[in-house]
Amino acid sequence: MYELSDRAEALREKLLKFMDDYIYPNEKAMKEQHKQLEDRWTHPPILDELKAKAREQGLWNLFLPHEEFGAGLTNAEYAPLCEVMGRVSWAPEVFNCSAPDTGNMETLVLYGTQEQQEKWLKPLLDGEIRSCFSMTEPAVASSDATNIECEIRREGDEYVVNGRKWWSSGANDRRCKIAIVMGKSDTSAPKHKQQSMILVPLDTPGVKVERHLEVFGYDHAPHGHAEIHYDNVRVPASNMLLGEGRGFEIAQGRLGPGRIHHCMRAIGVAERALEAMCRRAAEREAFGRPLAEHGHLRQQIALSRCEIDQARLLTLNAAHMMDTVGNKVARREIAMIKAVAPTMVCNVLDRAIQAHGGMGVCQDTFLASAYASARTLRLADGPDEVHRESIAKMELKPFLQG
Repeated sequence: MYELSDRAEALREKLLKFMDDYIYPNEKAMKEQHKQLEDRWTHPPILDELKAKAREQGLWNLFLPHEEFGAGLTNAEYAPLCEVMGRVSWAPEVFNCSAPDTGNMETLVLYGTQEQQEKWLKPLLDGEIRSCFSMTEPAVASSDATNIECEIRREGDEYVVNGRKWWSSGANDRRCKIAIVMGKSDTSAPKHKQQSMILVPLDTPGVKVERHLEVFGYDHAPHGHAEIHYDNVRVPASNMLLGEGRGFEIAQGRLGPGRIHHCMRAIGVAERALEAMCRRAAEREAFGRPLAEHGHLRQQIALSRCEIDQARLLTLNAAHMMDTVGNKVARREIAMIKAVAPTMVCNVLDRAIQAHGGMGVCQDTFLASAYASARTLRLADGPDEVHRESIAKMELKPFLQG
C-alpha cells in the first residue's frame, strides 16, 4: 500500500536477518540467563552483547525521525520495522527502540532544553540508562487525565512533587534513572492547562519505588511495572519540560508515534501467533485426522489472517496521514488503530492458545505471556472506550452541527 524508500527497505531486510541470526536463536538463552541472576531486576549479559551487534550494524534508534538523533525514517517507513521487532517481546530493546524510552526520548528531542538533552537524552540514545513515564494514578480514573492529582508546586528555584503513581513501566529496572512525571501545577487554570511534566531522577530523596505490579501473574522482570510514591521530592526548576501548564500539549505530541509503535508491535505478535497456530494445525491430530482438516480451526485461521491484514492497513494509513497531514488531522485514524489493533491481537492469540490446548497456557510457548501483555494494551495509552468515544464524536460532529 505504501512503498518504502530504498533505505528503509534495506534496513528492514537487515533487521529481518538480524532477527533470524541473533534474536530467535537466543530466546531460550535469554530466559535461562535471567533465571540464573541473583537480582531479577538486572538484565542478562547476552542483552548487552546483542545491543552492541545491533549498533555495529546501524540498527539503532530506528524510531526517531530526526536524523540528528536517529535513523530519520518517517512513521510509515518505521512501522514495518516495528512490526518485525514486535515478534519477540524483548527484541525492541536490542535496537534501543523499546517503550517507554522511545516516547521519553521523543519528548526530550521535541521539548527538552539543551541542558536536559545533554544530561538525559544522550545516555538514553546511547542505551546506557533507561527511563519511565509516571502518569497513571491508583486513586483516580486516569483515563481522564484531567483527574490527575499529583502536585507539582513551585518553591523558589525548585519544584516540589507530591503524589502516588503506578504502572510506571520500567522503573523496577536497575538501569532506570529518570522519570517524566505528569502532575498539576495550577488548579485555577483552564482544565487542560493545569498539568505539567517534569523530569525527576529516581535517586532524588523522597522517591520511593514501593512495589512491582504483576500482569496476570507475570512480573515482567527486569523491566517491570512500578508503584512509586513521590513524597516532597525537590528538583531544580530547570527540570520542567516546555513550561508550566503544557503537560497536555506534550502528551499529545508523544502519543501519536507511540500508538503507531504499539499497534505495529502488536501486529508482529499476531503474525507470530498465526504462524504458531498453522504449524500446530499441520503437526497435530485429533479425532483421527490432522487439526488442519477440522473446519472450525480453518475458519479461525482465515479470520485471523483477515483481521491482521485489516489492522496493518489501518495502522499504515494512520502512519501515512501523520507524515503527510500531521497528528492533529490524523487524530481519528490514530484513535481507530488503538481501538482495533489490541483487540485484534488478543483475538488471534486466544485462537492460537485454543489450538495448542494445554501447551498454550503454560510456559512452553510464548502465547500465554504474549496474551497477558496484549490484554494490557487495551488499557495502556488510553482504554478502548476512550478511543471509541473520540471516534464517535468526530463522526457525529457534522450531523449534530447540521
